[in-house]
Amino acid sequence: MFFRLPSQRRQLGIAALALAAAALLPVTASAQQFPTKPVRIITPFPVGGGPDGVARLVADKLSRAWGQPVVVENRPGGNGFIAIDAFKRGAKDGHDLIVLDNVHLAAYPALFKKLPYDAAKDFDTLLPLFKTYFFFTVPTNSKYKTVGDLIADAKANPGKLNYGSWSVGNPVHLGSELFESATGTQMEHVIYKETTQLYTSVATGELAFALGSSATAGPLQRAGKVRFLAVAAPQRVSAFPDVPTVAESGGPKGFEVTGWNAIAAPKGLPAAVTDKIKRDIEKALAEPDVLEKFKSFGYEPFPQTREQFNQFVQTETQRFGDVIRKANVSLD
Repeated sequence: MFFRLPSQRRQLGIAALALAAAALLPVTASAQQFPTKPVRIITPFPVGGGPDGVARLVADKLSRAWGQPVVVENRPGGNGFIAIDAFKRGAKDGHDLIVLDNVHLAAYPALFKKLPYDAAKDFDTLLPLFKTYFFFTVPTNSKYKTVGDLIADAKANPGKLNYGSWSVGNPVHLGSELFESATGTQMEHVIYKETTQLYTSVATGELAFALGSSATAGPLQRAGKVRFLAVAAPQRVSAFPDVPTVAESGGPKGFEVTGWNAIAAPKGLPAAVTDKIKRDIEKALAEPDVLEKFKSFGYEPFPQTREQFNQFVQTETQRFGDVIRKANVSLD
């Protein structure tokens, strides 16, 4: 039988601790050195829109902080699946990141029976970039002065009032479905090819209303072609202090329709690396010029811890799922 002497056991213990400490060194070093090459931010949004503008502002800030080029690569189309496929085939070490919105993370799991991605397994959602609220948008000369007027007309004429969106399953469509559910009304959903056509149809009176953000419907609102009846938010939006909330305008209390974008990294990165990315993006989002640009887009900062945001996404997924199942909507 073999016995180790106390001194031998001490030496083995010291050696084990040394090995454990050495094992941690690559993780610490990788966090300190990250990034070691150009970083790519993949986005499913086209060039020129608000989400693209925010991504480019963040990329510029990160490039200055990291001393490496940070480029935005636009991969629009295909329900965002083109961008997601590029991300899944990309670098797994954090040098490829992706921008996603509430539809990709919270609505699609209920809209599709089979998705080309698993939100829980493919993405480490680090933090939200911004939040925006949607306005009930009507023609300037609309007979509706309040949301209460709109609800009363919809109840008196079931199925005759129409609203629009640019596809099935987007926040505007699902928000309108939620509005029907919350008010016990039934309306017609009209689908347009793109947002310019949609809000022009509101301006001409072809549509009774459409939900729109200040980024999408704002240009026509500023031109006096459409009017913001109310905002689907818990309180008035600072950029539009004269626009009441839905509750203030005779609609259901607590009614909210939001859009939000988040940035995600690949699953499985060392916590020190993801913490660094998150921390540096938070710094970029807090810069005065970024906050000023948010105002021009009608966006609001959306600071959240990772735990808070993960819980928020779960709540949004449940909320979207309930609306989608009740409306019997599917994209398969």
